[in-house]
Amino acid sequence: MALSMNTRRRLETQGFVGLDDDTLAAAAPWLRLAPALCATICAVGTILASPPVLWALAATAGLGAILPFHPFDLVYSLGLRRLTGSRRLPANGVPRRFACGVGFVWLLATGALFATSWMVAGYLLGGAFVATASLVATTHICIPSLIYGAACSRFAAPARAGRISPGP
Repeated sequence: MALSMNTRRRLETQGFVGLDDDTLAAAAPWLRLAPALCATICAVGTILASPPVLWALAATAGLGAILPFHPFDLVYSLGLRRLTGSRRLPANGVPRRFACGVGFVWLLATGALFATSWMVAGYLLGGAFVATASLVATTHICIPSLIYGAACSRFAAPARAGRISPGP
């Protein structure tokens, strides 16, 4: 399988670093599954204005933030992988787990908006989540991972430049 430089860069932004092209190319299509399921379930929860659906999805995102894999990766690992005879998925890096943490807070807030009858705000926040998760599912562009990378490079840059003295 061929892996474009854009796809490699986008996956590395999510924390999938240190992998050879063959490994990353084999995993790339399957790394879209968890965000696609998140987008789909959030769309259903948003259309129904359902706090329980959104909070259940938030719990899944919360697990994705603390585990080295997203719970929806199990759909692939325990089912689709066996049917397709494909490789294991690489562990999620810190940027992707950070994105899951952002999703956790985002989904909790969306559910809370619906629970408190702030319907328009709930639909806007839910729609924005669906769009963001769909972007990852279709292009591997993960906005929270980009934010994580920008924040880390911003805080690391002064130390590299010698403007911050190291601690004792």
